[in-house]
Amino acid sequence: MTYERLVRPLLFRLGGGDAETVHELTLRWLARLPRGAVHSPPGARRTVFGIDFPNPVGLAAGMDKDGRALRAWPRLGFGFVEVGTVTWHPQPGNDRPRLFRFPEQEAVVNRMGFNNAGARALSDRLRALGPLPVPLGISLGKSKVTPLSGAVEDYVSSFRQLYDQGAYFAVNVSSPNTPGLRELQDKAHLSALLGALRAENPAGRPVLVKVAPDLTDTALGDLLDVCLSHGVAGLIATNTTVGRPGVDTAEAGGLSGRPLAPRALEVVRFVAKESGLPVIGVGGITTHDDVTRMLDAGASLVQLYTGLIYHGPRLVKQAVQATRERL
Repeated sequence: MTYERLVRPLLFRLGGGDAETVHELTLRWLARLPRGAVHSPPGARRTVFGIDFPNPVGLAAGMDKDGRALRAWPRLGFGFVEVGTVTWHPQPGNDRPRLFRFPEQEAVVNRMGFNNAGARALSDRLRALGPLPVPLGISLGKSKVTPLSGAVEDYVSSFRQLYDQGAYFAVNVSSPNTPGLRELQDKAHLSALLGALRAENPAGRPVLVKVAPDLTDTALGDLLDVCLSHGVAGLIATNTTVGRPGVDTAEAGGLSGRPLAPRALEVVRFVAKESGLPVIGVGGITTHDDVTRMLDAGASLVQLYTGLIYHGPRLVKQAVQATRERL
């Protein structure tokens, strides 16, 4: 409980309480940590979509967009790390403030807008860092300056640039914070995008699609049909929601954290059953029991982000223990 009692209150006061300032300071501190041992207790190791994971608990995309603290995450207990979302063109993202905490609900609303240094800068950083001791996923998104008609080439350019450095690639077509992005979940757009990525994938790197929690079952079914027809290796469910379950705010952006958990479980259950594909479950995981419920819903792996903000590294170890007990 040291994190919740001492560290979190201190962090939340830093920078005048601005959530993004705290995020930046945390990344800078983590970037100074030396490499640590990989956390892989007996019974934790998993092989999913052909990749060996020391444990099935990963860091979700968004926490470390540019891969600045990659040496630290395995030290905190994560069995894999997903960087990004990265875009082909560097971009500053949306205007600040754009990250908001709701501690009582253990929730966060963000409208970051894929702020990142671009695919070429990430590639240079990964090349300088060398191989990680855990699998690295790379989340790909569309540059804001690129029109929808040029989205395919935008994704493909990032995919080519980073191809040799990712263990798997996540196609993010579900963030609510880039105008028009969610239209890429439609059948025609998604089919064109996945077809182009498949043509650029000679080594058969696993490609996953990250889905929104706001899609209807019919829309999810259409999306799954496209994924299956293009040989997608798995799914990530879910991204943030434009809904506001249990959170009273007019701030625009995507909601993550504990209020998202019920809908995330529904989506994981649906896509796992209807597709038969491996699913990375993410959304609202804040306790040991949340992990168990996510696995029971059909997830093969899980990811953390907002729960880490409210409960610290202890949640990572609890999540790993939950997967060992359940799997």
